[in-house]
Amino acid sequence: MTATVDGLLPDARPSVLDRWSARVRASAVLRRRFDVLAPVFVTLLAAAVRLWDLGHPHALVFDETYYVKDAWSQWNLGYPTNWPEGADKGFASGGIPTFLTSGSFVVHPPLGKWLIGIGMWIFGPDSSVGWRIAAALFGTATVLVVYLLGKRLTGSTVFATVAGLLVAVDGVSIVLSRIALLDVFLTFFVALAFLFLVLDRTRHIDRLATLVRRRPDPAYGLGPLVWNRPWLVAAGAAAGAATAVKWSGLYALAAIGVYAVVSDAVARRRAGVALWTWGALRQAVASFLLLVPVALVVYVASWTGWLVSAGGYDRQASTNPWEALWIYHQAIYAFHVGLTTPHSYASPAWQWPLLIRPTSMYWHQDTLGQAGCTWASNCVQAISSIPNPLIWWAGCAAAVYLVVTLVLRRNWRHAVVLTGVACTYLPWLLYPERTIFQFYTVAMVPFTALALAFALREIAGAGARSIRRRLAGQRVVWVFLGVVVALSAFWYPVWVGMRVPYVFWLLHNWVPTWI
Repeated sequence: MTATVDGLLPDARPSVLDRWSARVRASAVLRRRFDVLAPVFVTLLAAAVRLWDLGHPHALVFDETYYVKDAWSQWNLGYPTNWPEGADKGFASGGIPTFLTSGSFVVHPPLGKWLIGIGMWIFGPDSSVGWRIAAALFGTATVLVVYLLGKRLTGSTVFATVAGLLVAVDGVSIVLSRIALLDVFLTFFVALAFLFLVLDRTRHIDRLATLVRRRPDPAYGLGPLVWNRPWLVAAGAAAGAATAVKWSGLYALAAIGVYAVVSDAVARRRAGVALWTWGALRQAVASFLLLVPVALVVYVASWTGWLVSAGGYDRQASTNPWEALWIYHQAIYAFHVGLTTPHSYASPAWQWPLLIRPTSMYWHQDTLGQAGCTWASNCVQAISSIPNPLIWWAGCAAAVYLVVTLVLRRNWRHAVVLTGVACTYLPWLLYPERTIFQFYTVAMVPFTALALAFALREIAGAGARSIRRRLAGQRVVWVFLGVVVALSAFWYPVWVGMRVPYVFWLLHNWVPTWI
């Protein structure tokens, strides 16, 4: 006799409401686990492809010939010095010569070289892992920053994971994370500054709206003057650190300042502030004082070693160290604006979206019969800074798409991403005669990846009512990401200098200008 018949025993079967509640709880648990595991996954993936066999090749690659030597002498003396002839061979063989004490003319600020120097101090100057470990760690951290930025922009773990994944497996990001150049440090600090900018925007607009509601009287026509903006100060510090790596960080600082002023003006207008224009101008002065001085302090602090020593280049140009520093900066500026030396891998900025001329960082060819070369043709080892072509071209197209949607929808999230793209790309168009390279685009990758993630979100049918539409869109996105990962696997050997058949290397040169 069942419980439902005789009514004497309670029904042991769960009700529909109980089953629904159990599913909700299980779904919530899975969602929390995914929120935790997703950033761990993309960060570990980034670390794996950047740290694997990091010491190969055990030779100074491309401009490592400048930065590794500068970093080691700066770490020891506080300023970069000249080196004796044959120093590069010494680094490759382990017999590193002693650096000279005469200051070397270095055209980039010191922070990036301090970071490279830390790794050399830990692992030793004769360790190629030591030369590159800082770049690898900062390149990996950039992936996590992009994930966090994507999460703050949308609140979506899936969106943030896609954006982080795109950076994790992109070629130019991998290559610049595996050699001791400065651009990966610049990229990290610029991305970090934009993360802080988004955090400031959310906090500032909420606080602004609250203060306006509390003071609706006409006397409050300008709106509140807000000084309590710690995230804006943090953004200034990060942008100052970017500038202390390379001067192009100044463009990020300026872009962040412009965005902060414009977003504040829009927020005041929407909040109903009567004299919102004048109120925004007043707040702009406060924002400048919160943003720029801290950036200047961070920048100048990076020059401490040069300031407190006596042997740095141009250090004796004046008895006043600040005047001497200014004279040195004038010399650096003159170098940059006059840099027109021909280079076989130079690529003006107008070529970058088309991916016409990636930079060959390293090339070595073995002959048949040499150790490890057992193929039927010669073996080569190559490191090319070419990005994943699908990520790059799709990311550029997605940036154009965001420009259109920004005009039509006024989406502040798109505005943040486009601000990042603009400050890392547009300034280079002003110098068509300068000797610049395709690998500078590594600073653009966090923002083109976010733009592409937004485009993929639209393709996946975010917000669409039709289940069929969402399923079809999601399948397209899954296929796209699968092809992206497959292409990265195909290109990985020529991003890290693996020994491969010459014919295999040729398969990666889709157009003649890639060779």
